[in-house]
Amino acid sequence: MNRKQFKELALIRLKEAEILLKNKKYNGAYYLCGYSIECGLKACIAKNTKRHSFPERDVKDSCYTHNFKELLKTAGLENIHKDSLKKDKKFDINWTLVKDWTEESRYNKIDVKKAKTFYDAVADEHNGVLQWIKQRW
Repeated sequence: MNRKQFKELALIRLKEAEILLKNKKYNGAYYLCGYSIECGLKACIAKNTKRHSFPERDVKDSCYTHNFKELLKTAGLENIHKDSLKKDKKFDINWTLVKDWTEESRYNKIDVKKAKTFYDAVADEHNGVLQWIKQRW
């Protein structure tokens, strides 16, 4: 996949999560919100790759994780992210709500409150995690 495809997929997954949330499918909404963040971070990684170049093995392997912290590091956004957390308390709160998502969440029972809170942390147009990522992809 390329950068454009990851960007599109991030937005699609968020829209799907919104639809699921409205239809009281909280587990799926939560899960897809997390995937929207993962795809967004992978778009940031793709932005940094050069056409026709082959990434170092450790970089390549770190691209295939679902771990947000590892994806931030691979995208070269670790320091900018830390600064953003310090400067923007609402973003810091949203990141705290989102950061521990894993692909394993597909097996968890998610209640309405957790799903809505998670969606809001991802989708907030001013301080949401996806908005922060979009500014960098």
